[in-house]
Amino acid sequence: MNRGQRRGRRSGAALVWVSVWLAWAGLVGQAAEPVEPLTLDRVLGGEFNASGYGARWDREQAVYYRFEDGPGAVGRDLVRYDAATGEKEVLVQGQWLVPPGSSRPLSVEGWTLSPDRSRLLIYTNSRRVWRANTRGDYWLLDLTSHELRQLGGEGPEATMMFATFSPDGRHVAYVRQNNLFVQSLDDFSIRQLTRDGDDQVINGTFDWVYEEELSLRKGFHWSPDGQWLVFWQVDTSRVPEFVMIDNISGLYPRLVRFAYPKTGQTNSAVRLGLVSVQGGDVRWIEVPGDPREHYLARVQWLDHPREVVIQQLDRRQHTNQLWFASVEDPRARPFFAETDPAWVDVRDDHRWIEEDQTLLWLSERDGWRHVWRIPRRKGRPQCLTPGDYDVIELLAVDKERGCFYFLASPENATERYLWCAPLKGGKARRLTPTDQAGWHSYDISPDGRWAIHTWSTFTSPPIVDLVELPEHTRVRVFEENEKLRKKLARLPAVETSFFQVETEPGVLLDGWLLKPPGFDPSLRYPTFFHVYGEPAGQTVLNRWGGRNAIWHRFLAEQGYVVLSVDNRGTPAPKGRQWRKCIYGQVGILASADQAAALRALQKRWSWMDPERVGIWGWSGGGSMTLNALFRYPDLYQVGMSVAPVPNMRLYDTIYQERYMGLPSENPEGYLKGSPLTYAHQLRGKLLLVHGTGDDNVHYQGMEALIDELVAHGKSFRMMAYPNRTHSIREGVGTTRHLYRLLTSFLTENLPAGPRQPSPPPAEAPEPAGAEAGS
Repeated sequence: MNRGQRRGRRSGAALVWVSVWLAWAGLVGQAAEPVEPLTLDRVLGGEFNASGYGARWDREQAVYYRFEDGPGAVGRDLVRYDAATGEKEVLVQGQWLVPPGSSRPLSVEGWTLSPDRSRLLIYTNSRRVWRANTRGDYWLLDLTSHELRQLGGEGPEATMMFATFSPDGRHVAYVRQNNLFVQSLDDFSIRQLTRDGDDQVINGTFDWVYEEELSLRKGFHWSPDGQWLVFWQVDTSRVPEFVMIDNISGLYPRLVRFAYPKTGQTNSAVRLGLVSVQGGDVRWIEVPGDPREHYLARVQWLDHPREVVIQQLDRRQHTNQLWFASVEDPRARPFFAETDPAWVDVRDDHRWIEEDQTLLWLSERDGWRHVWRIPRRKGRPQCLTPGDYDVIELLAVDKERGCFYFLASPENATERYLWCAPLKGGKARRLTPTDQAGWHSYDISPDGRWAIHTWSTFTSPPIVDLVELPEHTRVRVFEENEKLRKKLARLPAVETSFFQVETEPGVLLDGWLLKPPGFDPSLRYPTFFHVYGEPAGQTVLNRWGGRNAIWHRFLAEQGYVVLSVDNRGTPAPKGRQWRKCIYGQVGILASADQAAALRALQKRWSWMDPERVGIWGWSGGGSMTLNALFRYPDLYQVGMSVAPVPNMRLYDTIYQERYMGLPSENPEGYLKGSPLTYAHQLRGKLLLVHGTGDDNVHYQGMEALIDELVAHGKSFRMMAYPNRTHSIREGVGTTRHLYRLLTSFLTENLPAGPRQPSPPPAEAPEPAGAEAGS
């Protein structure tokens, strides 16, 4: 057992005690309050939504901005606050955002101040592109004259994407219909920089798989001097098309086609170009390697004009090679490479310091994720955060104090805290107060002195305040969610605790559970697991959980013990081996961990009814639910699988090959990791849910699973939501219908409430004439 696991065992026990004590303390505090049980309508009605505090730091100054309701009746005002004093200044009045000829202000969906803060760029009238609304209209407000005008010329409505000020504030660049444009803010003339964009060639934005799996949407960046743009071009011409059928938008079905590379199939060819703001020929950056067998995952300008640094992954994602290139010499020059026999993570939290001569880089090269100094020219890499713990995220650099800020939680993988360490090396120290256990996030000002800080726990909604660093001194409170806290105080008492379970020597899994009001350990209760279990996320976190958390609490009030366990392979800060041991066996090791945890907990807690065990999950959690019911039919009686991947071969290249390798090199892993392979073993009650318009996890996989279950004579229930995407939230009443369906299926097939333990089997009578001791 390593040090991190020993610490986890100690902190886990302490956390159980603290959580139980908090639940008990809540009961005492609630004695005089009327009890108001949850209903499904209350869960879905939004009354338990937590409030945040939407603010944005200035790029240079210690001030922050936010839109607020103003004294007038027209629109909302953009307000500037001084961090130190709290002094407030109205920068933009809502009435200034009323377009000529209209009586209503623009609906502001995004905004940016120009570098000199004299103009406001407004994004509105948006349309959805894959997961996010990234296509719409842009308007420009002059803060001196109050003139408001629409950008983009006479182009079609809601077709502009990612409009961005140049660093000198003289131009705005944007994408329209897969081509890159720049508009002058002096005379508002428009120059088209690329002309080859069409349905298959994409300039300045991305195809489906790059957006979904590399988190890339905006596909261009201004040079620091505002004279050049670097941009991605994506050629999807050889990528197989996926076709979805829209049966409800008209009299006849409509086919929706888009390029989607499934595992083992051809990827888009992607390259990077440099183009002058004045137009002219594109200078293509010469990066070695087959453009369909590599991914250009990131590019950024350095502060030295006309030089970019590129991150390039091989298809297996074992290597992240960094390259330099420039306008004068577009031939890529190698800098350094990050390698891993499993996979390398692409991150956005690296920082260039010391006039771009040193890179702060997160690496797992010593078995833990740490911040390393990577010199650009001479010298060896230096680890700045040594120790048996993970850096979760690099947040900011404070050049004046010579330190950097990062998130870590060495003692408890379910929590997050702020730390700082010297840029030249030295001891790291925790800044988050030790009496604030839970989940902390920080939006740090550019000078590193201030942070908008959010703190929550599993049972306590967020508190948002402004703190001064590095002392973590509270300056002012923005939001405490007092109304929500009072509502929660009137709910029936549900005991909440965190625990750890050892599934094999040295392997400790984190979990949480909710016990029903009036829990009696002498009785037996149905247990209902929430699962995800894939490398993309954790479920066991000591933070406020939103709607699903309230729904789980509602189920606990009905008489279920609700639990969740994070298996190995989830992105918990427990070291590289924890996260990457599932390489090549996603679905195999993860479901085995979940089953082992269930067996161990049933041995530990006699109140768990082994005949009433349910499980549910969404997306990867839906796949895990299928694996649980199919691979371990003796353990699970009920499952609800939402938007699963029944066959890993049907998912996309970048995600699935990252964790499983190429299907040609790991055919057995793909076969054994796919729930479809074990569908014939289903014995329990199964609910399948999917949206037919899911462009991410295709309905095709659900139909293949249904076909397999039918072939083996298996009974199940299935709900298809027409044209709904992976989130199954589009359309009137969809979310309410879905959660009513899940709740009714659960209560019908996994009866709630405690039962008396089954009596032990009676001993067989001794045969007549038998002698004692014979």
